[in-house]
Amino acid sequence: VQLQASGGGLVQAGGSLRLSCAASGNISSINAAGWYRQAPGKQRELVALISNMGSVITADSVKGRFTITTDNTKKTVYLQMNRLKPEDTAVYYCNVNFGYWGQGTLVTVSS
Repeated sequence: VQLQASGGGLVQAGGSLRLSCAASGNISSINAAGWYRQAPGKQRELVALISNMGSVITADSVKGRFTITTDNTKKTVYLQMNRLKPEDTAVYYCNVNFGYWGQGTLVTVSS
């Protein structure tokens, strides 16, 4: 299984980005997916998780600003990020079915 993450970039504070993570290979469906991030000098942390039952867990730091969704017809996980803050700057990683990781995509939020 390969995961291709995309959508990162440089954005001003208050702006929006949408990250995508497309799964390919030997995967029939996305049963659970998550986005994590790692800022320089910090540990990787959970941003949001979603299950195929519709359960969602969102970190307090992004609650109300970030939304995780999946599209199983495209085997893709999305992270819509609104009202971005400089402290959201990090490399964002996707995880699918708790076993596969994407390569990371850099999000930089300028003040």
